[in-house]
Amino acid sequence: MADTLILVLIDGLGLQSACEAMGYMNALCEARLARLHPVRSELPSLSRPLYECILTGVRPVHSGIVDNAVVRLSTQQSVFHLAANAGLRTAAAAYYFISELYNESPYNAVRHRFQDDAGKPIQHGCFYDNDSYPDDHLLLDAEYLRRRHDPHFLLIHPMNVDDAGHREGGHSPCYRNTVRRLDSLLSLYMPAWLEQGYQVMVTSDHGVNGDCTHGGTLPLERDVPLFVAGDRFNLDCMESPDQTMLCGLACDILGVEGHGKPTLPGFLR
Repeated sequence: MADTLILVLIDGLGLQSACEAMGYMNALCEARLARLHPVRSELPSLSRPLYECILTGVRPVHSGIVDNAVVRLSTQQSVFHLAANAGLRTAAAAYYFISELYNESPYNAVRHRFQDDAGKPIQHGCFYDNDSYPDDHLLLDAEYLRRRHDPHFLLIHPMNVDDAGHREGGHSPCYRNTVRRLDSLLSLYMPAWLEQGYQVMVTSDHGVNGDCTHGGTLPLERDVPLFVAGDRFNLDCMESPDQTMLCGLACDILGVEGHGKPTLPGFLR
């Protein structure tokens, strides 16, 4: 059974802040319209390695993407590759690291900010390279891609939470208020997505510690949320997936057969 999937990857969002500051997303959970699962990130708890982990199901130590400074195309099969090879449409509104992993490396803003190429893993892309690129603009980019191209798989990747964490720290009012603003933005889009039958996963790569950074093993750096909403998710499932299982679960939702990625039985209906 194939469905359409929106994956919202909120950069730098820790589990504690997701629980305390995301009123709308937690309201969905209280109303039994969504469920929040705690997820432990893989290591190192850095952005590019964990994008690769989430989108390919391969741990950083095995993918070779072990640092943000590793700039090259992925050697793994990502959700984008698998979906496109299955004849599905793919799109991403995301930070430029995503383009460097799956479409074009190295990134050149003039040539690669907007991409439309049916032969690429990410067929339709709108990318940015400034960490302060506003989340409301990014969601508008994503909504344009969704309405214009009707993708089966859409990645939405906002960066302002991570940016606030690097500037003020993971315990700061600036960080928490940035989480609140993003939660408010999601409340403007999620109802329509769910009404139109999308399956939605909202998660993060890593959190941010009190030193304004991440990369290590602290719970603040590794514990992240996974909100799931849509009629394909078994909201009674008590077990949380590993971060390496998100790729396989995405492929299961998309109806990609024989993907060979780790997954969690019973997580989906």
